Amino acid sequence: MKIEAREMCLNEIELMVDYFLNAEAAFLEKMGVDRAKLPEREQWIKKLQLDIVKPFNERAFFYVVWLMDNEPIGHSNINNIVFGSSATMHLHVWKNEKRKSGLGLHFLQKTIPLYFKYFDLKELICEPRAANIAPNKTLLKLGFEFLKTYETTPGWINFHQTVSRYRLLKENLE
Repeated sequence: MKIEAREMCLNEIELMVDYFLNAEAAFLEKMGVDRAKLPEREQWIKKLQLDIVKPFNERAFFYVVWLMDNEPIGHSNINNIVFGSSATMHLHVWKNEKRKSGLGLHFLQKTIPLYFKYFDLKELICEPRAANIAPNKTLLKLGFEFLKTYETTPGWINFHQTVSRYRLLKENLE
């Protein structure tokens, strides 16, 4: 099994957008995603196409595609990017049969160094829904520090929810 994490290409944006737009309501809810906040497909694709061609220090988003045996099976991304300082990370395994298999851990081990390198980060934040056990366990295994559990609306496509906030400092990057 060959796994790879690399910057998402323009033609892969549609795969990520379709992952959200075609997801079942129960799955979106588990992740804390509000379907009503998801943009229209073409609008979302266009927004990301315009952002992906910008220099790193001007991007609102950065996406990494996860490949297993050359097949895209998920992605990670950052937003809330403050170049040279911090960003917020998200992680998604697209294929249901690949979830809860430990692959997220392996993909993130390849992904996280890219964020620190390309964006000169000092810290990386991740705030998964507290009730979504898999990413919470994965972040601890990666060396993220648990900071707190609190209620918020963590992102532009989310509903108000309880999240667990984790942080990985550059000096703790293994």
